[in-house]
Amino acid sequence: MGVLRVGLCPGLTQEMVQLLRSRGIKTVVDLVSADLEEVAQKCGLSYKALVALRRVLLAQFSAFPFNGADLYEELKTSTAILATGIGSLDKLLDAGLYTGEVTEIVGGPRSGKTQVCLCVAANVAHSLQQNVLYIDSSGGLMASRLLQLLQARTQDEEEQAGALQRIQVVHAFDIFQMLDVLQDLRGTVAQQVTSSLGTVKVIVVDSVTAVVSPILGGQQREGLALMMQLARELKTLARDLSVAVLVTNHTIRDRDSGRLKPALGRSWSFVPSTRILLDLVEGSEASGSQRSMCLTKSSRQPTGFQEMVDIGTWGTPEKSPALQGDQT
Repeated sequence: MGVLRVGLCPGLTQEMVQLLRSRGIKTVVDLVSADLEEVAQKCGLSYKALVALRRVLLAQFSAFPFNGADLYEELKTSTAILATGIGSLDKLLDAGLYTGEVTEIVGGPRSGKTQVCLCVAANVAHSLQQNVLYIDSSGGLMASRLLQLLQARTQDEEEQAGALQRIQVVHAFDIFQMLDVLQDLRGTVAQQVTSSLGTVKVIVVDSVTAVVSPILGGQQREGLALMMQLARELKTLARDLSVAVLVTNHTIRDRDSGRLKPALGRSWSFVPSTRILLDLVEGSEASGSQRSMCLTKSSRQPTGFQEMVDIGTWGTPEKSPALQGDQT
């Protein structure tokens, strides 16, 4: 709660502020915790006006408690589960992407992170008929691959075109561009302005590492602050707009153990509610299409579950050799 000032709430005039300050009541906390009868007498103010003023201040600044039942009912009515179109991934996610949450796909180069994002975007736009905001910060998005995934779902060209219309692609190659995109989206919804895309249900960010890594380390002290600002934007959008956020992250090698771990450090590790590690199958060649998916963080299921997937079959009506193109 802040300092008492004119404009803080209706009914609080400059004269009242001066009188209250003369009696040592300088903040909102001072006023709402004071004996109003005594304040009215000392300041020569209306007791009724002070009671009304305190009621407004409490409504404006106080945190109201909720019980567990209320929170659970709110969760049930505001949460939607969006199937990804990848059966093995949906198993790990407990049926699909959850609105209100950030889900992270972690993997090394050519592990298939972008392919997962494209597949999710295609399925949400076509099968679920929902809108997707796809933020590409690594240049990995290929329109031809996206169309290929849609053609595997329907041969109707009008349906394909409709699904493509529901996927809005934005290129953001630095963190400032990405923050602008996310803030513009939040501002549009806050003003209840309907964009050409309509209501967004899924936000895909591929990848957060591409824009965050260049600003971390060394003497760039503002880098961590910018990363956490990005984290707040993503989590706020997920919660306030009831959207599912899917981000990708790279892997780095731990200095001590030598093992691979998610990039961006401990501070970022608290951002995603669910984290999936995507990796080449042990013993397979780098050009192979077999991948393993391991649940390493979840708010709903025990971690450690693993599923296998063949990304070479995505976008084809039946199994075939791995598709040509980037599998980053």
